[in-house]
Amino acid sequence: MRELVHREFTVDVPLDRAWDHLSNVEAWTSWARHIKRVTLEPPGPVTSNSTGAFRLAGGARSTFRMEDYEPPRRWQWVGRFLTADVHYDHRFEVIDAGHTRLVWTVSADGLGESSLGRVFGSIYARNLDRAIPNLQRELSTST
Repeated sequence: MRELVHREFTVDVPLDRAWDHLSNVEAWTSWARHIKRVTLEPPGPVTSNSTGAFRLAGGARSTFRMEDYEPPRRWQWVGRFLTADVHYDHRFEVIDAGHTRLVWTVSADGLGESSLGRVFGSIYARNLDRAIPNLQRELSTST
C-alpha cells in the first residue's frame, strides 16, 4: 500500500466534539467545498456499517464503505479510483482538554497505485489543503 496524502492538524475542540462533528459526514459540504453532496447509509453519524457516496465539484462521484471503525479514535473507509482501492484513514488524538489532533492519510493499493495514485493524491491533497482551514474555523466558532 502506498501513502498518497498525509495531513496532521489541530482543532480547538475536545476529542468527543471533533468526533461528533466529523462523524456527521452528510454535513461535510459546509467546510469541504469540493464536496457538493453526500449520501450516507444508514443516514446520521458514521457507523461500522456505513456506506456512502460523495458528489464532487465537476460532477465526479466517489463511493466508500467503512473498513475500520474504532470510535472515538479512528475510522477508515475504502473506495475505488479507476483500478486502485483508496483507503481514507481518519484519526483523532487528544492533545489536551480543549484540543484534538486530526491525522488523515490516504493510501492506495492495487493496479495503478503508483501512476494513478500520484495524480489522485495531488488532486486530493489540494482539495484537503483548502478544506482544513474551513473545518478549523467552523469548529472554533461552533457551540
